[in-house]
Amino acid sequence: MAAPGCALFGPPPFTPGLGRLSTTMAHFSTTVPKELVHRAAVAEVLLTRWLRLDDTHFSASAQWPRGHSFFTSPDGLHHDPVLTAETIRQVGTLLAHAEFGVPMGNYFVLESLHFSVDLPGLELRNSPADLELAVSCHDIRRSGSQVSGIRYVVEFFRDGIRVATGGVRASFLKPTVYHRIRGGRLPGQPTTAALPEPVDPSLVGRRDEADVVLAPTEEPRRWLVRADTRHPILFDHPCDHVPGMVLLEAARQAALIMAPGATTLTAAQSSYSRYVEFDAPCSIEAREEHTADPTSRQFLIRAEQNGRTVFTTTLSTPA
Repeated sequence: MAAPGCALFGPPPFTPGLGRLSTTMAHFSTTVPKELVHRAAVAEVLLTRWLRLDDTHFSASAQWPRGHSFFTSPDGLHHDPVLTAETIRQVGTLLAHAEFGVPMGNYFVLESLHFSVDLPGLELRNSPADLELAVSCHDIRRSGSQVSGIRYVVEFFRDGIRVATGGVRASFLKPTVYHRIRGGRLPGQPTTAALPEPVDPSLVGRRDEADVVLAPTEEPRRWLVRADTRHPILFDHPCDHVPGMVLLEAARQAALIMAPGATTLTAAQSSYSRYVEFDAPCSIEAREEHTADPTSRQFLIRAEQNGRTVFTTTLSTPA
């Protein structure tokens, strides 16, 4: 399995419940503790508060900046829909630790992630996007007294109008279990694999080569994942494998190469089946799928490493 975030290093000074603000208080004045969303940089925390409604339903708030150094939409007119995926990921780790009692040292392991957006609702305006989130939790799995997995769905509202939906299925692993599975691999462990040259940034809606996560191959519709661990957003903290958000970005960039006229994503349905290692090439293959909707294009993208499928996603873009 692949995970979009990696373990935390020691418990932070945090008391669960600090995020349960009164509904009459401002929702966008400060972020939740960065440790709860597995981020090292406060600037990368998108969630601003949460509130328990009952045992399986929560409300939360998030704010998306008008401009982000990495999460940008190629058309320059909308917030990046991939922020939806990152926000959903942060919701899962926050609720796991703050509401379901998952210890801070446990690992969040992503199994599947999906989202869809209404592009007009993500239009850039003259202020940040203040979002209210409705969260419902399902299929809560336990190992003894501890929650070991969950499926949850998130609805995004902007000015009272639903603009996006999505969800995740994830597991939470104890450090002893995770380290046994990972076979001694350590976060930030050096690798001798050379970073391949990127594709032309303009092909994938980027200006800077550092933001390109695909490298060309001699085969059409096939690329290599280019995981630069020096990237301050994609590798916010040391990891022992390629994060799931990097694979999603690689798929997004492959779709943009396949559909150069497309502006941005409108939906994604992703499945993570294995960890993607740094010390072996990981290829990305893409093909366009038939869709009956004349306003949309759909792409099936698969990642392979050591002869095994490690990640698949179906992405939709405007036609």
